[in-house]
Amino acid sequence: MLSRTTEDYLEAILGLIEEKGEVRIKDVAETLNVRPPSVTEMMQKMTEETLVNHERYGTISLTAKGEKIAKQVRERHEILVKLLRTIQIPEEVAEKDACVIEHELNPKTVEQLRKFVGFVENAPVYPKWIRHFKEYC
Repeated sequence: MLSRTTEDYLEAILGLIEEKGEVRIKDVAETLNVRPPSVTEMMQKMTEETLVNHERYGTISLTAKGEKIAKQVRERHEILVKLLRTIQIPEEVAEKDACVIEHELNPKTVEQLRKFVGFVENAPVYPKWIRHFKEYC
């Protein structure tokens, strides 16, 4: 099992690759609000774990293994944000809380949350309970 920090780095790198195409140490440092030497140290560890490809002063890319994990982390994050938004948590709070929760959930829990969010999103008519819940809040 990877550390929370490693998962955060993978998710950030994936987002930066999709946004910019090319990722450097300074990009990751800015995104995660850490110092460049910390990113360099983490890239060395992640290279050893075959999660990223990175050469000194070069760009960063995800290996197939790293990309798979990054996509899984992002999916968990997105599911949690949707769930939290469904129960009326403000967007900014939902984003922050999802970042905390996403690393701690059992895969079985994630699967059930995925099913629940999909059920709610694909309900033929806006579920009455959601409307009632909004009014209750």
